[in-house]
Amino acid sequence: MPLINKPRSHSVVPGTTDHLTRLRIALTTFFALDGFVFAGWVVRIPAIKQQTGASASALGLALLGVSAGGVVTMTLTGRLCRRYGSHRVTVVCAVLLSLSVALPPLTHSALALGLVLLAFGAAYGGINVAFNSAAVDLVAALRRPIMPSFHAAFSLGAMLGAGLGGLVAGFLTPTEHLFGLSVIGLLVTALAGPALLRLHAPKPTEPSKPSNGAPRRAATTSRRIVITFGVIALCTAYGEGAMADWGALHLEQDLRTSPGVAAAGYSLFALAMTAGRLSGTVQLMRLGQTRVIVCGGAVSAAGMLLGALAPTTWAALLGFGIAGFGIANLFPVAIERAGAHAGPDGVAIASTLGYSGMLLGPPTIGFMADWFSLPTALVSVAVLSATAAAIGFTTRRATGHAPLRHAA
Repeated sequence: MPLINKPRSHSVVPGTTDHLTRLRIALTTFFALDGFVFAGWVVRIPAIKQQTGASASALGLALLGVSAGGVVTMTLTGRLCRRYGSHRVTVVCAVLLSLSVALPPLTHSALALGLVLLAFGAAYGGINVAFNSAAVDLVAALRRPIMPSFHAAFSLGAMLGAGLGGLVAGFLTPTEHLFGLSVIGLLVTALAGPALLRLHAPKPTEPSKPSNGAPRRAATTSRRIVITFGVIALCTAYGEGAMADWGALHLEQDLRTSPGVAAAGYSLFALAMTAGRLSGTVQLMRLGQTRVIVCGGAVSAAGMLLGALAPTTWAALLGFGIAGFGIANLFPVAIERAGAHAGPDGVAIASTLGYSGMLLGPPTIGFMADWFSLPTALVSVAVLSATAAAIGFTTRRATGHAPLRHAA
């Protein structure tokens, strides 16, 4: 009887270096896709504002749809990840994000825009919580401080999305442009999604429980620390959201630049963030987490003051670049520190606070722009960056006990 030798599929054992490397590549792809799609939408906001005839305050209310959809989804995404897995939730949300980005240019009123942005915000909030949860588990498995690299992929995707938006702004309508983004998003998800679904997530690590001490007091202290990092994430993400939705409009409306140059402003901001996050691991190893937060917040504050108040386009662009480099690592460091102190629950709390700042910042800027002016409203970004630096400095002892995960 002949022997039947069935070739086995070459599977990757969960937990091995090859498995973790493939998982890192797949997650990095979704971080980049998220930034690419989101930036492609934000650089067309001036055109869609003109199309809908909305005032600054009406546009701010419409953008609140992104905030509302995102915050509601964030409160549910943690449960969905626990039930179905963060990898599945990431893929589903990527499909929804790709489909919903094509909807805003089909609207012709601020109300209709706000309604479709509810769906877009829900997908955006869901995917961010899902892949950040997966990334924190992977960071723990690798035992290396690589969280900034995932956010660098987001920034790189945002830079490419904004740069492409600037190139096509002159000859593609918002409808054509965002429909193209929808197609690209679906194609990337179709290619990277199956790989992410095949790769099992590493087992999350729980924080050590206090022994023979006061567990209730320790839990209260840990929660307070997590909220502190959540507030730092909120302050810095507020600036990211404000730059995404209002940076291009400030250059075009207040400094009278062309749509292409206005789009390049956010692209420069995203490029500087990418550079800062690509060097994030080196910064963390050399300076430590507290100094990264304090110095980064101070640099970001100075850059945003220049970007918001400069009378010339080139000075404003320089300020945006400085701000992007300074703010680059504050959010990923805050998320990682929260996870180190309280595990997945800490990540969920800090992520929700952080992305609430990103989503609530743009409508807040809109109201302030109507009450005062857009440059004055953008100064609030500098104020919150300085606040993040001050919080990081004043709480350096209380929050300084979470160990860095050095390369194994």
